[in-house]
Amino acid sequence: MNENAATQNAMPQNDMPKRPVNRPSGEGAADERAPAGCAGSGAGGNAADESLSVAEQVERAVRELAEAAGLGKGHILVIGASTSEVAGRRIGTAGSTAVAEQIWEGVERVRRERGFHAAYQCCEHLNRALVVERELADADPRLVRVAAVPYPDAGGAMASCAYRRMANPCLVESIRADAGLDIGDTLIGMHLKPVAVPFRPSVPRIGEAHLTAARTRPKYIGGPRAKYALEPEG
Repeated sequence: MNENAATQNAMPQNDMPKRPVNRPSGEGAADERAPAGCAGSGAGGNAADESLSVAEQVERAVRELAEAAGLGKGHILVIGASTSEVAGRRIGTAGSTAVAEQIWEGVERVRRERGFHAAYQCCEHLNRALVVERELADADPRLVRVAAVPYPDAGGAMASCAYRRMANPCLVESIRADAGLDIGDTLIGMHLKPVAVPFRPSVPRIGEAHLTAARTRPKYIGGPRAKYALEPEG
């Protein structure tokens, strides 16, 4: 599988500066974390919970991210995944359909409950296009469809799995997602809305793969007199 981690538009890793005191409620410090004490945080927060399957680890991470980002109907979650890294191999060297199926299942358990859209990033051999349901592509004129079918050796095992599991799939050139999950440092920042806010799930790894996640928020605009929350009249 070719899951090349080309160095472009990496998801932010560092804490962002805090805003002034009139920040809207719910817009906390940039580096957010799942509630302390969650099972699966591992010793020192650096190890995956080995008692969980890959599907269960993914489900937990997606559920925590969806809660933090408020994902629901109409929202988009972008997923980048190196099945090689999940299996403890170098990205792009040992793609696994079986691992991809588990990642798919973990995402679907939460997606079916909350109703958001999932977009799966292909590898750089397909220019990091995304597998989405045709319904989403048809509903948004900003999504430009491209002509290709992902395979494990050109697109990646995860994108290939998603294409075969979706009801009516197609590829789009790019997307602006509300949140993102990056399993194995595939780099998904190019497909997130500005402004990305890093989120730390209680599951820091999926299998052997490093896990990165983020939600997004609207840009703050205006000068010193700008306010970011509706105040009561009177």
